[in-house]
Formats: sequence, C-alpha cells, structure tokens
Amino acid sequence: MDLVLEAADRHLLTPYVYPAGWPEGEPCRQLLSLFVITNLGALALYLLFGTLSYYFIFDHELKKHPQFLENQVSREIAYAVRSLPWISVPTVALFFAEVRGYSKLYDNIEDSPYGWSGVFLSMLSFLFFTDMGIYWIHRGLHHKLFYKRFHKPHHLWKIATPFASHAFHPVDGFMQSLPYHVYPFLFPLHKVTYLGLYIFVNVWTISIHDGDYRVPRLLRHVINGSAHHTDHHLYFDYNYGQYFTLWDKIGGSYKSPTSFEGKGPHDYLRKLREK
Repeated sequence: MDLVLEAADRHLLTPYVYPAGWPEGEPCRQLLSLFVITNLGALALYLLFGTLSYYFIFDHELKKHPQFLENQVSREIAYAVRSLPWISVPTVALFFAEVRGYSKLYDNIEDSPYGWSGVFLSMLSFLFFTDMGIYWIHRGLHHKLFYKRFHKPHHLWKIATPFASHAFHPVDGFMQSLPYHVYPFLFPLHKVTYLGLYIFVNVWTISIHDGDYRVPRLLRHVINGSAHHTDHHLYFDYNYGQYFTLWDKIGGSYKSPTSFEGKGPHDYLRKLREK
C-alpha cells in the first residue's frame, strides 16, 4: 500500500491537499491518507467491477427466481457501502504497519533470493494460503455462536448478484479479508505483486457472485466458481472455499454444484416457464 500512498502524496496530497509543513512520513498524516485511499479504492473497485459484472455477465433472468428479493440490488449496494468504511478501520491499521516497514514486502525483484521464480511462487503460495485461511474463517463464521450476529446478513441474498460480493457485516468482511493482510507479514512478497493480488481477490469475490456458472469441464471440481458459491448461499453448509475446492474436500463440506447436475437456479426457472 505504500506504493499507492507515495503516488498519492507525489501527485495530489502534497501539492494540493496538505499544508506544506506537514511531512509525508508523519504517522497521523499517513493514517488519515490511508483511511481515505482505502475507502475510495475499495468503493471504486466494488462499484466498477460490480457494475461491469452486473451488466455484462450476470444473467438478469435470475431476478425472476422466487428467492430473488424485492429491490435486492439496491439493498446489496446500500449494505456494502455502509459496511466498507467500518471494514477499512482495522484494514488501515494493517496497511499502516506495512507502510512503516513491519511487513516482508520488498520493492525490487533483485531483493528476492529467488528472482522472478520467487515472485511466481509467492503468487501461488498467496492463493493457497489465503484459500486455506478463508475456508476455516468462513466455516467458523457459520458456527451458531457467530452466524446470526455476523454472517447471516450475507446469506440474506440467496440468489446473489455481483453487488452482494461486498455486502457483509463489517466484522465478517474484515475477518474473511484477514488472510490477505496477514500473508505479507509472514512471507516475502513483491509490492507490485501484492497490489495486483489485492485487486484480483476483490474481482474474484465479485465473480463468484455473478451467476455465471460456466467453468471448463476439467476444472469443475477444482475451481470454486460461481456455481459452487451459489450452492453455498442456497444450502448453507457447503462450499466454503474461495478459489479452490481443496479444503472443502479435506473438510468434508464439498458439494457438487446443482447447476452442473441440471438442478440449479436456471433449471428451476426453466421448469417454471414450462408449466
């Protein structure tokens, strides 16, 4: 995040926003800047990619499903917009620790003992580490002690749209993002790679709520896509994973998507039309 902060300071904040005597490295200024940048960035990613997905990928026929709620899209957006600032509070604290040099993020490829191969391997390990972390956190949020208070609001959307992707209770949203932020404090990671992965995970979160169930046949039981996550919203106790089905299979919570078996939401709508 320090790359974004440096760019904002250089092109906007130092010349146009803050008093000239307020040093760029002063902690209060960094915290304030990070709070604003994090909120604006999260909102921009959510609205930009959510809107593109909603209008160009999401099948609007799904809005005719009986479990699609009245005014659902506006309710999803309103819930997400209210939650994002609260999610950003602990997130900014972690970004601040990164900016102050407490993480293992590095600037140059030469700083990695493994060069480009290290960058590539760190991308893979990031995906597998965060997938594991999110699986267990997500599954834990389904425990009766936490579900009703924190995770149930996200399950209000049985037939989700891309705008449901960030419509979480703030505690739920932050907890499921925590593995992304913990990773660079445990393992070396290139700063630009981290920024790219941060954008990717937000887009992926939108994609598994987009109602597009198409997955290459060979990967249907490997990649946790929209079909898998739709069944999670519909049937509750299955498919907690984020990118892969690995941990669901290990944890005994994997369910072959009903959409792959002719029993999904689209099939239900087709049967309604045929009656």
